[in-house]
Amino acid sequence: MKKFIIVITILVALYIGCDYAYYRLGWYIDLHPNQAVSTFMRTQGDKIYQLSDSGYETFAIKGVNLGSGEPGEWSTDFAIDKETYLRWFAEMQEMGANTVRIYTIQSDDFYEAFYEYNNGREEPLYLIQGVWVNDYTQNSHCDAYDHDFLGVFLEDCRTVVDVIHGNKKISPGKMASAGSGTYKRDVSQWVIGYILGVEWEDVTVAYTDEKYDGLDGYTSYQGAYLYSSEDASPFEVMLTQVGDKIIEYESQRYKQQRLIAFSNWPTTDPFTYPEDVTTFFMKCASVDVEHIKSTEDFLAGQFASYHVYPYYPDYLSYVDSWLDLGINNAYDYYLGEGKYNTYRAYLSMLTSHHTMPVVISEFGVSTGRGMAQRDQNTGRNQGNTSERDQGQALVDCYNDIMQAGCAGGCVFSWQDEWFKRTWNTMYAVDLKRTPYWSDYQTNEQYFGLLSFDPGKETSVCYVDGDVSEWSEADLVTVQDGMSVSMKYDEKFVYFLINKDGLDFEQETLYLPIDTTQKTGSSYCSNYDLFFDRAADFLLVLDGKSNSRLQVQERYESLRSTYSQNVANFDTYEEGYQPDVDSPLFVNIDMILQTATPLIYGDTSAVAEVYETGLLTYGNANPASSDFNSLADFICSGDYIEVKLPWQLLNFADPSRMTIHDDYYDDNYGVAYQTIDRLYVGVGTADTRSRLHLESFDLEGWGNDVTYHERLKSSYYILKEFWNTSY
Repeated sequence: MKKFIIVITILVALYIGCDYAYYRLGWYIDLHPNQAVSTFMRTQGDKIYQLSDSGYETFAIKGVNLGSGEPGEWSTDFAIDKETYLRWFAEMQEMGANTVRIYTIQSDDFYEAFYEYNNGREEPLYLIQGVWVNDYTQNSHCDAYDHDFLGVFLEDCRTVVDVIHGNKKISPGKMASAGSGTYKRDVSQWVIGYILGVEWEDVTVAYTDEKYDGLDGYTSYQGAYLYSSEDASPFEVMLTQVGDKIIEYESQRYKQQRLIAFSNWPTTDPFTYPEDVTTFFMKCASVDVEHIKSTEDFLAGQFASYHVYPYYPDYLSYVDSWLDLGINNAYDYYLGEGKYNTYRAYLSMLTSHHTMPVVISEFGVSTGRGMAQRDQNTGRNQGNTSERDQGQALVDCYNDIMQAGCAGGCVFSWQDEWFKRTWNTMYAVDLKRTPYWSDYQTNEQYFGLLSFDPGKETSVCYVDGDVSEWSEADLVTVQDGMSVSMKYDEKFVYFLINKDGLDFEQETLYLPIDTTQKTGSSYCSNYDLFFDRAADFLLVLDGKSNSRLQVQERYESLRSTYSQNVANFDTYEEGYQPDVDSPLFVNIDMILQTATPLIYGDTSAVAEVYETGLLTYGNANPASSDFNSLADFICSGDYIEVKLPWQLLNFADPSRMTIHDDYYDDNYGVAYQTIDRLYVGVGTADTRSRLHLESFDLEGWGNDVTYHERLKSSYYILKEFWNTSY
């Protein structure tokens, strides 16, 4: 009996050891060393070809980028389940997509779903697998040859190969920015290729190139499959090594090869621009994959991967002559009225420069209410775009991509992601709480073709003129023949205003709103209005085109952080701080990162802003034929319905009812306080007494978010286009 137990113990220990070595350490024995290497995708010239029964046929990528975020979860939680993936894959393919691109290793549920969806399918959905480089590594002290960068990069490449071949186990937290689980499904037959890396930080590239310039061991690399040209920079030499090693590992262990690309974007593109453009955009580095060459043993081939959006950085808008950039006739891109299609022109520069296929692995526009960049030429802005306009912009972008000679592109992105942040709003929100509410002012959250709308099945309210969803329980205040009702969800605060005999286009209604006891004014000098509480905001309903939300100037968030950028003064210096009870209510603006000094030829030109507090009239119900996703308010008879995004009211985290504190009370910027109610009133210009503000209770929802999926209008527009044109 004792010997039996010893034998069993040894066998169990041996099994565990072998399992660990095989599935976690990647140990293997090559049982077929002489087996030929195969590939089902290859490149030739500027095209990608797919192996078919009759040989290799041209393959144009119609792709969609898939993130790992969903409401109430961080992307690094990898919380999306198998059933959701299966549903999404079907919707993607119905839209006309033939490829899904992911940025990093997902949870094992993704690969289980991908295998189940494709298995036995005559026309499968293909995959481009990314290998992620951790943000911290890129933005730390590391150069690209530091072990935390290069060593981890190489190890992650091997892991990715094992994952798609179904030979890996990854413990939670083992890999930064990657999923975990047991990967037993071999999905390699549907994996087109790999995109290695991320949007490179130019300072990391420049630091690496400067540090290792001319040093032995960093000026060239010769591998079995890839080698660097004599013009390669140290950073490009590093990429050559990474690419060669992933090809080598897959060729030796699995006898397969697939396409290879290295992530890139305009910030590190291979072009040389005029000095003023280079200086303004701080363009200090470049990465050129033309310096990475292939040997005859690399059967699949390389493509150039770029993330290119129409609006930033739109270098060509600030270049007087395009001749030095290789564009001989700018009028080929002329749109009329002094505008040019700089997007297509830039794409043409890329295809002219590269001898390999070019794939635009990210392109898109956001349906967020807030905007971060304005496309001066084609109007495909980063935000403040309706769902219908998003759809048309995606169609136009893909047309530009194909007309420029690219081998396809991937829409960014499949789903909206609540956790995202944007440079021009991140100062105003609690970045530790972003997954728990839908911030319509942060455009980065709304690039998706799939929306996550608040509410389990429907939203609590739709601003569409139908007031049947409102009840007596929603009533907040009644005064002088007028009333205000309110409700809210994870995205908006809703108002229903009623006035007997309302003449919407001829009279103006005013709704003072008090959110914090530390700021506000009981008098508004703009409209000569008096309130019985110190109001922080004033909702002015003045017809279809002139309605807006205004804020008491001391509580203006843009000024608190960007006064020097937009007004050339420091609001915290003596003489520039607004009075605590200032009676002036100002428009709510948002800063745009535009090259105003280049536009005006004036280095002192302030940053551009636009009025984000200006309200858009229309029907905001997705079920309506005249649906406008950007609509903020609508009038129907004696009623006006309004929805305001939380951030517009200076909420930093409505899930816990956290708002901005007084910027000037020893804070010198945005600090937080928590409230449990706000106050609202209503009046007209004829109201002679002080407008009375009544309380409205607020209770956060914490981490318990509700949402339901909805395919945006843009999905159906792109679906019709892809299924009929390409």
